[in-house]
Amino acid sequence: MSLMHPKVSVIMPAYNVDRYVRRAVESLQNQTLSDFELLVVDDGSTDRTGQILDKLAERDIRITVFHNENGGAPAARNFALDRARGTFVQFMDADDWIEPRFLEDMVAFAEKHTLELVITGFYIDTYYGNNGEHTSEVKTRPDEVYLTQQEFRAAAWQLFDQNLFYTPWNKLYVRERIERLGIRFRPTFMDDFPFVLDYIRDVERVGMIEQPYYHFIRERAESETARWRPNLYEKREEEHGWMLDLYRHWGLDGDAACMEMIQRRYIERLIGCIENVCNPACELSTKEKLAQIDQMITSDRAQIAVATAHPRSKMMKTMLLPIKAKNARVAYHEGMLISYVKRHNTKIFATLKANR
Repeated sequence: MSLMHPKVSVIMPAYNVDRYVRRAVESLQNQTLSDFELLVVDDGSTDRTGQILDKLAERDIRITVFHNENGGAPAARNFALDRARGTFVQFMDADDWIEPRFLEDMVAFAEKHTLELVITGFYIDTYYGNNGEHTSEVKTRPDEVYLTQQEFRAAAWQLFDQNLFYTPWNKLYVRERIERLGIRFRPTFMDDFPFVLDYIRDVERVGMIEQPYYHFIRERAESETARWRPNLYEKREEEHGWMLDLYRHWGLDGDAACMEMIQRRYIERLIGCIENVCNPACELSTKEKLAQIDQMITSDRAQIAVATAHPRSKMMKTMLLPIKAKNARVAYHEGMLISYVKRHNTKIFATLKANR
């Protein structure tokens, strides 16, 4: 192990996670691969996060803690990337945790096949109640090695379809490639996804490990996924544009399977935008909510998507009916119901979402 040239640089932004950050760091310390550095950025925390990290760093020379003013996760990750020295890079969130063989298995797979990117399965652990009860959903695909750009691009829609591309943390990246391409996190909500898109745009050798190692935790009421966001619809529209641009770049914008995935993905997220408008924290009047929902569901994008998508469940087919009918009032009541379930029964909501 070389402190100057570790095998993996693990990058972790941390903001007000004093209840979780010790578990995250200790799951790294318990890795079967010990040749890593942890660059953790305390992003202006106002709780005990910084003190906990400093104590952990005192006892482990692999851990370097930076205390910065609050600038958000993208800035924190970029700050650490500028200082990373590893052959590979892995990103981790400070309220999640990882299985012991995560780093070792990814590195071995990358080196065996000379890969530019390794993707693994992961868990979505959704907690409810006060006794640690949770549902656990697995996102994964079978083991596969894509040794050419063409192979990878043709199969990528299946990886998108399992939500394996949207986050930065179930992956191992080659640091030299990140630096050569000048890739960094953008200062925006959903900053993770553009980073991944930039990395995979012209990637060639990619490997998928079926085994899930990473535990993504949904628990805190104030988490990114639970709040009302005034600009969520605009961000989803932008995100859809990124997907269409990627597949045009790949020359697959006429491929039926790829386009069905993209349009189904769009329409599922549009339902999330309707639910977001129906969140009680939304400051719009009922009239304004109906007008916004009408705008969403009658757009050309929405109607193309609803005509192209093939929903996987009866529930999702039913949820698309108001969009097909361009009926904003029914869509509004549907959004109110989804919002109620989301806020009052986390277990049912997580289960329904997983089976959509």
